[in-house]
Amino acid sequence: MAKILVVDDAAFMRMMVKDTLTKGGYSDLEEAEDGARAVEKYQEVKPDLVIMDITMPNMDGLEALKEIKALDPAANVIMCSAMGQEGMVIEAIKSGAKDFIVKPFKADRILETVSKIIG
Repeated sequence: MAKILVVDDAAFMRMMVKDTLTKGGYSDLEEAEDGARAVEKYQEVKPDLVIMDITMPNMDGLEALKEIKALDPAANVIMCSAMGQEGMVIEAIKSGAKDFIVKPFKADRILETVSKIIG
């Protein structure tokens, strides 16, 4: 079973994503509350996939994405962004994100994207 790291500064968003993944059959889930912790956690647990918010304190998702990709060029990262952050989404894709999900998102969009990337 795939190991997934969920990164968002909002605890309710992490809980929502983890709940969706659990219902979709994924059970090996880790979480981090900001980009800096995401990079640490990535090195600790070596997840198969990271689902990460863009806008966070300490280190934003784009910076964390770049650091994770520097550590592991094969890292699978899906970025999450609020409506109207198209520029950030484009930068995320250029920086190596596999896909992005726009918030507020629907459960089936999360599961469809995760399934497409890690099967």
